[in-house]
Amino acid sequence: MVTAIEALELAFILFVHSAAAALMTRFFRVRLKTRWGGFLYASVIVPVALLLSTLVFSGILPLGPDLGSAGVVVTVVILLPTVTGITFDYFWMPSPDEVDLPERWDDDRPSRYENR
Repeated sequence: MVTAIEALELAFILFVHSAAAALMTRFFRVRLKTRWGGFLYASVIVPVALLLSTLVFSGILPLGPDLGSAGVVVTVVILLPTVTGITFDYFWMPSPDEVDLPERWDDDRPSRYENR
């Protein structure tokens, strides 16, 4: 039986993994100029990063409940956040091509190196 603390720990792991997947997907979409490159990198590299994070969370920091089998862990803790993060970035966030950035950043603050 899962206790309330273990359920909160699992929710924390799922939140961190989903956020990491969304951020990594966004990074790949911004950095790669091809149409499918970001998706391919996200679908290959994000699960590996989440696997390493799962090993840290469940091994070094004993967080989360015992889910029973490795298949359930891979499905719930790695695949579900990967799909959620990629979906969040591709369907909710605007495309990197649609975001207008200024040509240069005008900053009125004095530089800390100006007086040297």
